[in-house]
Amino acid sequence: MTTPLLTTKPPLTLYTSIASIRQWRREQANQRNSVAMIPTMGALHAGHISLIRSAARTHDSLVISIFVNPSQFAPHEDLSRYPRTLTTDIKQLEALNTELSSPTSSSRGRIQALFVPSVPEMYPSGIPLQQELQKGAFVTVTPLSSRLEGITRPHFFRGVATVCMKLFNIVQPDEVYFGQKDVQQTVVLKWMVSDLHVPTKIRVEDTIREEDGLAMSSRNAYLGEKRRGFATCLYKALKAAEEAYLREVAKGATVIPKRILTEPAEKILKEAGSDEVKTETEYFSIASPKELEELEQVDVNVGAVISGAVRMLPTQEGEGPVRIIDNIILKGKEEAATQEERTAQSLRTVVDV
Repeated sequence: MTTPLLTTKPPLTLYTSIASIRQWRREQANQRNSVAMIPTMGALHAGHISLIRSAARTHDSLVISIFVNPSQFAPHEDLSRYPRTLTTDIKQLEALNTELSSPTSSSRGRIQALFVPSVPEMYPSGIPLQQELQKGAFVTVTPLSSRLEGITRPHFFRGVATVCMKLFNIVQPDEVYFGQKDVQQTVVLKWMVSDLHVPTKIRVEDTIREEDGLAMSSRNAYLGEKRRGFATCLYKALKAAEEAYLREVAKGATVIPKRILTEPAEKILKEAGSDEVKTETEYFSIASPKELEELEQVDVNVGAVISGAVRMLPTQEGEGPVRIIDNIILKGKEEAATQEERTAQSLRTVVDV
């Protein structure tokens, strides 16, 4: 039922079947252990590690899934080229478990399970990339899935919602951790678990970035040296929009027209690249936080999500285009006040204890 990882240190164990990971989950329930899950497609980086550390602070047992999900790829996309680095991923998880187990660590939990199912295990009816040929049950969250990323990738969130629903049902974690970089994904999944009454909480952590601001992503490995130097153009555009927003808020504005934010951002994106490195902006959006509806003006009490996608075009033979996605949350005054109250309540609880 289970296959111990060759060179691993307990408690990490590799599970490849649904039956085996469910047996592990029953054991955790019998021991009254809280379970957190971090779903990934592998090629683990510092962003994933940060999510795991965060989960380990508040949960007893952690399960990491590694599954490159075919249903979120279109036939022309990079499924066959997507980085698959299981051996390296396992070493990173082993090293992290050593860190979490050290006497100086304040972490509560450990990584106990690594779930690496096969495609037939997850999709018993098969999963051709052509959506019209696919058979079985799939999850669609409307209309969120057709906005922003969904405009150029109409298949994407159907695939993401479906595989996450499968994983949540298989593992039944108490809490699942995602990064803010994929903000639309987190909004879609929050709607999914709410509407389908899934007893799992979605936890969203801050985006982890490189020193120059580029959001960490497994696909960054595709960039190469030339394109990497220009890959921060989207982050710079997002920051320019955020700075314009904050300037208006400092002046006492209560409603800020969209153009105030988009004009400096679009200037940066227009000037991005060089004679050798070309970029294409797919979208730059100012949207509502809960439903990602495009806004013409931002209510400072509510805030907004600034997001975008840029394609870094190939610079030499053998390269493919690389999509950079990123976002910044403009927190509204109402949310900020709520967070302050939650923090104060937490401090009062600590004092009372």
